[in-house]
Amino acid sequence: MNLGILGAGNISQTHMRAALEIEGVKIVAVCGQNSEKTARLASACGAVAYQDQGAFFSHRPMDAVLIGSPSGLHAKQGIEAAKRGLHVLVEKPIDITTESADALIAACEQAHLKLGVFFQDRTAPDILRLKKAIEAGALGKPILISASVRWYRPPEYYESSRWRGTWELDGGGALMNQGIHTVDLLLWLFGQVSSVWARAITAIHPIEVEDTVVASLQFASGAIGNLEAATSAYPGFSRRIEMTWSQGTVIIENDRIRSANLRTPVEGLCGGRPEPEDERASSPVVSDTRGHRAIIEDFINAIVSDGVPLCDGYQGRRSVQLATAIYESSRTGQMVPINDLKVFA
Repeated sequence: MNLGILGAGNISQTHMRAALEIEGVKIVAVCGQNSEKTARLASACGAVAYQDQGAFFSHRPMDAVLIGSPSGLHAKQGIEAAKRGLHVLVEKPIDITTESADALIAACEQAHLKLGVFFQDRTAPDILRLKKAIEAGALGKPILISASVRWYRPPEYYESSRWRGTWELDGGGALMNQGIHTVDLLLWLFGQVSSVWARAITAIHPIEVEDTVVASLQFASGAIGNLEAATSAYPGFSRRIEMTWSQGTVIIENDRIRSANLRTPVEGLCGGRPEPEDERASSPVVSDTRGHRAIIEDFINAIVSDGVPLCDGYQGRRSVQLATAIYESSRTGQMVPINDLKVFA
């Protein structure tokens, strides 16, 4: 499988390292705006470096492209890739509006190409075990969920970037950039959200978007929950998700099951194991490539077997829809029904 990488920042380095760990995968082309970073990344994997996207998309052989550019460019670039016959695996979020997501989904479907989104938290072993138990009905009726993403980013995280912290290219702040992984997990594990009330503020960073947000969620199943996301919570704390079903409560911290208090024990669900430090809490650099590697492997399998990626375009769209509804609720001060969503601008 011949892959191209679009983008030359931190996350594209992670994409490269993860892809090169997979047998039979070769990175053949890298494209980025910063010539120095692009050349360095291309050299590290023996690929051809491009600054011109048209020339990059025309590179052959190339089967698929991994997009790690600013979020607001994902759909536009993915559509161009699809026009050139390339499968598309895009970094989260799929884009920053549902309209853009819809356009990308349509372009890939019309070209009969695969579209996937990097939501690698879905591949964590404990989370997969929990998902399996939910699907088997072992936990009963969903009742309550609480997710806390109290992370910290220093001022230079935003100051050193032309796009982070902007509506145009980041699409939001702590929620759309950092918290979007947790939004995806809430939807994947607890189901569709039907309405939301939220408040977002910019507490300490001189940016256009929020660095702190709290949302109250009503799920279609009747369950309720809340979500906190921040890049203002010094020094940064491990992500924690507490979930209660009619059969008991499971607490996940840093993608590990910390405790599972259930009426009837479920095989594979147990807590108390040592928890590694959550590097995401205070750093944007991803050193552990296992999740990204699993997503790339799954995506390649979907191409080869004509299957559906673990997170396809439609599921990637759901997290953007919910995040956008949270922003709309904060802007208006009103509860926002998800089925009557106004796109925040």
